[in-house]
Amino acid sequence: MNFDKMNRRIFLRSSVLAGAGLAMPTIFTSRAWSQEFCNAPTGSSVVLGFNVPQTGPYAEEGKDQLKAYQLAVKHLNGEGDAGMLNTFKGSALKGNGILGKKVEYVTGDTQTKSDAARASATRMIERDKAIMVSGGSSSGVAVAVQSLCQDMGVIFMSGLTHSNDTTGKDKKANGFRHFFNAYMSGQAIAPVLADAYGKDRRAYHLTADYTWGWTQEESIKNATEALGWETVAAVRTPLGAADFSQYITPVLNSGADVLILNHYGNDMVNSLRQAVQFGMRDKQANGKNFEIVVPLFSELMAQGAGDAIKGIYGTANWDWQLDNDGTKAFTKSFGEEYGTPPSQAAQTGYVQALLYANACEMAGTFNPEGVVKALEGFEFDGLGNGPTLYRAADHQCFKPVLVVQGKESPRDKYDLLQVVKEVPTDVVTYDPSIFGGELGPVSSKC
Repeated sequence: MNFDKMNRRIFLRSSVLAGAGLAMPTIFTSRAWSQEFCNAPTGSSVVLGFNVPQTGPYAEEGKDQLKAYQLAVKHLNGEGDAGMLNTFKGSALKGNGILGKKVEYVTGDTQTKSDAARASATRMIERDKAIMVSGGSSSGVAVAVQSLCQDMGVIFMSGLTHSNDTTGKDKKANGFRHFFNAYMSGQAIAPVLADAYGKDRRAYHLTADYTWGWTQEESIKNATEALGWETVAAVRTPLGAADFSQYITPVLNSGADVLILNHYGNDMVNSLRQAVQFGMRDKQANGKNFEIVVPLFSELMAQGAGDAIKGIYGTANWDWQLDNDGTKAFTKSFGEEYGTPPSQAAQTGYVQALLYANACEMAGTFNPEGVVKALEGFEFDGLGNGPTLYRAADHQCFKPVLVVQGKESPRDKYDLLQVVKEVPTDVVTYDPSIFGGELGPVSSKC
């Protein structure tokens, strides 16, 4: 399948959705790129930096993501069962490291704080000579570290980051995102909510007060209001709050009949549990059953929330129970390594590590200029999400989005979510100009 270059920079063509055959990887010669670039490997190994929250409100997601990065390194080095290297369509990977160099890694704890994340990323690049940094689990962290990597001349393969800003107004030439964004969540979930709860609804938003929460709130408001919902109020809450009761109490007398929790990680677990404890699941308002929506959540959050997650709608980037070869291969590898199914944070981190390594193989160099060229417009399949495109215009991946719902009768603690709709890629694709920002030139100098 060939894409017209100009169209490929703007829109995802519908033929991708039809599952058409993927283009073979383009192999560049290393002579096409200058060998003078930041942290150019000179020995027999190459260092990657994995920068995730190991403490703080998003620690559970970060720890699972780190496990996946470590598994990816094993597979890239030819150890273990190779996981999704066996299913990756469009791959140039050989299972002998990257460009014949053994993959090593260093880790950092972002603490879910931008300053801490920048400090650990700086250490990775300056002291440990990391040539690529990956991680996130907070969009504030991802945006900050992406900017740092741009300035320091290395590639940033973001992990879990859902703000529109990451590949919108704050996008950078050296940064790439596999995870979906808040706009996509809004477009995917709003029609499902309208079908389930009706179009005459009054919503009250509680929103994490940073870049992800802001764009999530905006995207969900725009999508639901377009279908007839009214927004009663939108209240910002601090990241990492243990007690949300002061924010939940006013909802009961607001005239709203839907509470939308734009929270993630432990914040979502705490706010949802407290909302249920306040009796909102049993409340009537405006002649309707009161409903709670969590626009973005995962199996890990569902485990933390317990019974409170039953019946709750949200969106997800991936689910370990999807019926495709890539998902099965990764879930098997991860389960055998760690004894649990992987989260969506784990899957996107693993995939980003493979995509970076593959881009280096395609380009024949670690030089960011070659890596960026190899990733821009790259089409692939077999990594768990179906046919996927890394759009050149903003370095955002486009693929189907899952609408999920908490199961009423789960088999066990790992079987908490059901996929109620797989929203086609064309429904969530948008013109890259709507969020502003400029990629700018590729940076390769320290």
